[in-house]
Amino acid sequence: MKLSLSLTLSLASFIASSAAQAEAQPFDQKPLQIDVDAIKNSLKDTSKSVLSEISSIMDEPIEKLDEGIKSIWSEMEDRFPNTLKNMKLTTEPKFKVTKKPDTFWDFHVQDKKQELNNYKLRVKKTEPGALGVDHTKQYSGYLDVEDEDKHFFYWFFESRNDPANDPVVLWLNGGPGCSSLTGLFFELGSSAIDENLNPVYNPYSWNSNASVIYLDQPVNVGYSYSSQSVSNTVAAGKDVYAFLELFFQQFSEYSKLPFHIAAESYGGHYVPVFAAEILSHADRSFNLASVLIGNGLTDPLTQYPYYEKMACSEESGANPVLNEAECEGMLDTLPRCLSLIEACYNSESVFTCVPASIYCNNAQLGPYQKTGRNVYDVRKMCEGSSLCYKGLEYIDQYLNQDFVKEKLGAEVDSYESCNFDVNRNFLFAGDWMKPYHKKVIEILEKELPVLIYAGDKDFICNWLGNQAWSNELEWSGSKGFSKASVKDLYLDDGKTKIGEVKNHDYFTYARMFDGGHMVPYDQPESSLTMFNRWIAGDYSLGTSKK
Repeated sequence: MKLSLSLTLSLASFIASSAAQAEAQPFDQKPLQIDVDAIKNSLKDTSKSVLSEISSIMDEPIEKLDEGIKSIWSEMEDRFPNTLKNMKLTTEPKFKVTKKPDTFWDFHVQDKKQELNNYKLRVKKTEPGALGVDHTKQYSGYLDVEDEDKHFFYWFFESRNDPANDPVVLWLNGGPGCSSLTGLFFELGSSAIDENLNPVYNPYSWNSNASVIYLDQPVNVGYSYSSQSVSNTVAAGKDVYAFLELFFQQFSEYSKLPFHIAAESYGGHYVPVFAAEILSHADRSFNLASVLIGNGLTDPLTQYPYYEKMACSEESGANPVLNEAECEGMLDTLPRCLSLIEACYNSESVFTCVPASIYCNNAQLGPYQKTGRNVYDVRKMCEGSSLCYKGLEYIDQYLNQDFVKEKLGAEVDSYESCNFDVNRNFLFAGDWMKPYHKKVIEILEKELPVLIYAGDKDFICNWLGNQAWSNELEWSGSKGFSKASVKDLYLDDGKTKIGEVKNHDYFTYARMFDGGHMVPYDQPESSLTMFNRWIAGDYSLGTSKK
């Protein structure tokens, strides 16, 4: 949701295309009206100050920047002055923190290998009946990076089936900046939260046949906190590896079981990088078996041309939602957008990647956001909270109750589903448009299975774009994947069609019918069917039998 809630899930803020000379803020936020006259000030100094701050952080003097980069920033200054004026590469934490005494925690964990000496894990046993979220064994707590003052919150649920033998899954929401507890309570977890703030049992929870860890990352997301900020996916990956290493050292009964990472939305950035980081540690204490990415942003250069098709063409499988002029505007600005993304791919420099994000998100996402429609589901208007779903408000209210925070050991005074400051930090650090699909190639070449799935009613990370980059990915099995046929996906009854699947070796793409950005929310039974087959090692998702 809007950041990408998935949600990221959650993504952007102002509206209007560049043709209308208004601005839309990045990816996932509720569209707002903007006073164009109010931003028509002298902006030369603003642009210079932004470049000065970036050059200082990057230790690259402005005088040494080539004329092409300076020209790009001048263009951004003219087109999107308010966005540049509000750029912040770092933000102050929003939370008041009250540390729990050491005696509150049941376990204090340090790295037995003495390789991660600055990391420590705190663990609290949560009685299954204490909050009524599930009847299984649960743990919650924090990963502490003491010398960097970073504290990551997690919540673990054992499998409802056979925890001694069922696999373990790490679930991550996107954003960047959205809490993974959104996935827990709104999508695939043990319970939902109703309007009376009571847990409601979910029979389609992904812990039906797997133990699931929900991790709030990066810091300053959900119950996690820090006096600092993290603004790039690579840095986040090192912390996630440390968390997993300590978790599996403490709970060695799970360490020999198959382990999977699943994520949505901006998780299309997270998962490839996190998996590559894990695979780089040959002496790890756990067995990474596969990764899953749902409605992800992974290869922007290939995915961005499909925003116009999703909003304007029957090829999307949904009714077009924009008029002819708006669609033409998206097509007219697309070549410039793609040239900027390509420049980002070539250099991966903040000086080229930030302009690509600003320009493309305004030009390709702005027209749709201006309609007030739900960017996570083309069938709906945005309603309820700024993240477009009323139910997300109940989750925030539930997790802000003192008795809930006390049972879980939460140390922040306030919980938010999505932190838009974190979202902006990642965007303004240039992380948004980087070519993280290259990491997918890297992990496929190590024979790690990869599932890309996409609900076909999502706009923000739509199925057309995900299908395209999956088809165009250049890896050793790409020829086999291109020749593979698309097969129908059915529920276990063998009659109800729920999607389409393409598979070759370790790589699978699945289009999930009638799912939005959050497939488990829109199609819980279909989602669980797909998930159960995948973690059982069926990389064709059952279609090989059809």
